[in-house]
Amino acid sequence: MTTVELAKAFTALLQQGDHEGAARKYNADDIVSYEAMEGPMAVCKGRDAVKQKGDWWAENHEVHGASVEGPFFNGDQFTVRFKLDVTPKATGERVVMDEVGLYTVKDDKIIEERFFY
Repeated sequence: MTTVELAKAFTALLQQGDHEGAARKYNADDIVSYEAMEGPMAVCKGRDAVKQKGDWWAENHEVHGASVEGPFFNGDQFTVRFKLDVTPKATGERVVMDEVGLYTVKDDKIIEERFFY
């Protein structure tokens, strides 16, 4: 599978709202995830840690709307743009997030993801 094929299939699942299915199918066991923030979830290593981060996010945000754009390609990498209308449960203040995920592919799996916002 090429990076383009993987990216299109991965992004299609995201566009259907199946983030968990996309991660389960395409994340490498040793994936590393980097967030543009400080704290314990700034860097998550391994499939389980990345899943726990995603579970935490879903449990702590009320999602009012979301869109996924892309993918956009360059060699063994691709990006996806996320627009999210959410209310973090901690603050109760509704916000619109605009975020880009940069994914690196090796051996038909995503080995790294980096988020910019």
